[in-house]
Amino acid sequence: MAELSLKIGSQAVLESRDLQKLFDVLRAKGYRLIGPTVRNSVITYDELTSVEELPVGWTDVQEGAAYRLKKVGGKAFFNYGIGPDSLKRFLYPPLVRLWRARRKGDGFKPVEETEAPPKYAFIGVRPCDLHAVAIHDRVFLSGEYADPSYALRREKIFVVAVNCAKAGNTCFCVSMNTGPKATVGFDLALTEILEGERHYFVVEVGSEAGAAVLREVPCREAGEDEKAAAERVVTETAEKMGRVLEAAGIRELLYENLEHPFWDEVAERCLACGSCTMVCPTCFCTTVEDVTDLPGETAERLRRWDSCFTEDFSYIHGGSVRASARARYRQWLTHKLAAWLDQFGTLGCVGCGRCITWCPAGIDIAEAVRALRRKEEKGRPPAPAETPGEYSGIQEQPGP
Repeated sequence: MAELSLKIGSQAVLESRDLQKLFDVLRAKGYRLIGPTVRNSVITYDELTSVEELPVGWTDVQEGAAYRLKKVGGKAFFNYGIGPDSLKRFLYPPLVRLWRARRKGDGFKPVEETEAPPKYAFIGVRPCDLHAVAIHDRVFLSGEYADPSYALRREKIFVVAVNCAKAGNTCFCVSMNTGPKATVGFDLALTEILEGERHYFVVEVGSEAGAAVLREVPCREAGEDEKAAAERVVTETAEKMGRVLEAAGIRELLYENLEHPFWDEVAERCLACGSCTMVCPTCFCTTVEDVTDLPGETAERLRRWDSCFTEDFSYIHGGSVRASARARYRQWLTHKLAAWLDQFGTLGCVGCGRCITWCPAGIDIAEAVRALRRKEEKGRPPAPAETPGEYSGIQEQPGP
């Protein structure tokens, strides 16, 4: 097989029968493969060894507060939206040991951590989740509060993205400019195409590492018809997006309506359970716990995922700063869609729609923004009527 002249931006055709070869090459390079598979009635990320573990023949049906799998048959490997998991679970794990010490004499001596984090190759990553990783990179890899734990996991990953061929009913990545086509953060990006009996992938190279891997997999240069077919998949998906979130002016909208009665309406439904923050690929609130074993020989400091929806999260001496569901939901939405811009120069939402699907009360972030915008406009006092010569630019003519 002649070697392709691959570089960043090149596109090649990978037949579906050769997808296993891509898996084999990555495993031979020492990667632990993480990709979509069916577990506990959802499509979630888990360790893979074979393409047979992918959710072939399955799709998902999502609504507000509803998720179910549906067997549709067919050959497609990636004919689904997204499940509750994102790369956050692997790059910013729910539980991290920050420090450990063992008793020695009358005191404690720190124990050096020697176990290196896994070397992950992520399969089937959607464009919205790539943007979520890019947001975490801004938060955890720069400035005085850089996270060494995140950096160790992040530097070793290989990403095989998949452009979305199915628009989820609760996602709105088009509104956030985060999909359905992968544009950043991948080594290889696949577009799955089924044309009659033919089943193949158009593969775009996103990095030198991606080019090196693809050279070891049977493939050929993509033709113009095949490239056009891949573009059609993305275009048709974008046209079928399930939600719209109007992001223009959203920072000012939220900051100027902190005391709007709208927040009371949402609070009547919000359970303050924190489900939205757990499934969100960008939320990163944590708490720190100091624990010891029963004999008192070992002490540890642990970091666990937490949520701004818990009452204890904002607890200081004297009580919680945000004691009501109203205050917590307002904090979450305002931080994600306004304060993130001030802190990190980007919105904290990538339009994945997980918070809508997995909210037990069915609260819809896109509808919440739309409702606040409508109420704010309805309650705004009318603009002064224009009078000639003052507002319209028409000059009054002097009288006789």
